[in-house]
Amino acid sequence: MEFTITHKDPASSARSGILQTGHGAIETPIFMPVGTQGTVKGVHQHELEQVVNAQIILGNTYHLYLRPGTDILEKAGGLHRFIGWNRPILTDSGGYQVYSLKGMRKITEEGVKFQSHVDGSRHFFSPESVMDIQRSIGADIIMAFDECTPYPCEYTYAKRSMQMTHRWLVRCMQRLDQIEPAYGYEQIFAPIVQGSTYPDLRQESAEFIAGCDQSINAIGGLSVGEPHEDMYAMTDLVCQILPAYKPRYLMGVGLPENILESIALGIDMFDCVLPSRNARHGILYTRQGVINIKNAKWQEDFSPIDAESSAPTSRFHTKAYLRHLFKVEELLAGQIATLQNLSFFLWLVGESRKKIQEGTFNSWKNDMVKSVSQRL
Repeated sequence: MEFTITHKDPASSARSGILQTGHGAIETPIFMPVGTQGTVKGVHQHELEQVVNAQIILGNTYHLYLRPGTDILEKAGGLHRFIGWNRPILTDSGGYQVYSLKGMRKITEEGVKFQSHVDGSRHFFSPESVMDIQRSIGADIIMAFDECTPYPCEYTYAKRSMQMTHRWLVRCMQRLDQIEPAYGYEQIFAPIVQGSTYPDLRQESAEFIAGCDQSINAIGGLSVGEPHEDMYAMTDLVCQILPAYKPRYLMGVGLPENILESIALGIDMFDCVLPSRNARHGILYTRQGVINIKNAKWQEDFSPIDAESSAPTSRFHTKAYLRHLFKVEELLAGQIATLQNLSFFLWLVGESRKKIQEGTFNSWKNDMVKSVSQRL
């Protein structure tokens, strides 16, 4: 792996760069569409490449472990071959999904016992087994197994959880030293900073993660309900500690305005289910603001869904037509909306790269935050 910072914004901590992986280069800042179970819902891989221009997608260890299972993935030659995707993939460790199971899991020092949300069967994840699973999946970037604390979270619990996450991280690294990648290319390992919204815990965790000297560093446990101001404060604090010459990945973020503000703080990589999940509910993201296409105001609006979108469906079809598709519950509605949203998010980070290279990112960002956050 190699990460090269190509430009820096003079008025913020934003930077653009190139991250080399086993399946090609990624230009940063970058947004990763979430393909939890080996697919970005409603979008074909060809569309991800040709329309959305996704440089990397995200899969999830928990879901892929349950279905189709590592045996199938190994026989297929890894996730890339199984789904027909030749660009980079990142896999989350499943820590967030286990966290979200709540009453269906038990966390101990050894790992997490949990019940499958599919059939109720019982399973166990340890730092070691999660590394084994991610080796079998074969993603280019793999994540440490951690505990994601909820918000709000008591200080004593956040500290105890963070310290356990650090111990799990050591076990993850030890396991990776024992087993080689399965498919002939490097897998880049990323530890995760935790600590809830407590500055001293975030500082301690960031210092620990920086000391592990891995190729990518991630920030977890944010965008879980805390105020945006707290998210930005914790991100800023952590970015001051994590080494500037390595990529920084802010997990699960977020809204367009969150992405822009976090780029200004020095974040390079993002993922979130919002553009695809909200698309299926009729929420569209555009350069002018957010549209709820189900609202009656769009019933007779025969203008393009988004005349400036890179998605042909958004330029050729009207708002009135898309609203009609949602009202009659046609599957095409979700597909068109998803292509619009993902195209917009990839445009947003691509335009951020351009503005960083031009040295005008910060002023452009301030104007764009106002536009993309307003409801139309």
